[in-house]
Amino acid sequence: MQTPAAYGQGNVSFNAAGGESGIRQLTEDFYRAMDTRPDAACIRAMHPQDLTESKDKLARFLCGWLGGPSRYKEKFGPISIPRAHALLAIGPAERDAWLACMAEALSQQNYDPEFKEYLLRALSVPAERCRTRN
Repeated sequence: MQTPAAYGQGNVSFNAAGGESGIRQLTEDFYRAMDTRPDAACIRAMHPQDLTESKDKLARFLCGWLGGPSRYKEKFGPISIPRAHALLAIGPAERDAWLACMAEALSQQNYDPEFKEYLLRALSVPAERCRTRN
């Protein structure tokens, strides 16, 4: 009996997220949460009014980060998460608001509960790397 590949290996996470279409839906739900959660007003203000490009960038990043095609790199080149967020005032409250939006978006997906837990835990790493202040 073979054991399934673990999340975070190869394209297992990408597939668990529903591929590109699943990731795009997660991204839509994430930004909807950002638009409506009072605790996310601080991070929503860091984004342009039109979220089209922000949604595209996050979805492209997540595709590659989850083991799928490197869509971000294909369009924008290599990403440095700290450099991309260096000019923003991101502290623990902003990081936590971002993660709360992602938790809300994840709750709306038809993902395996273990994958939801894994993904939120894994996303706390890049969320922390975005921090620019205490």
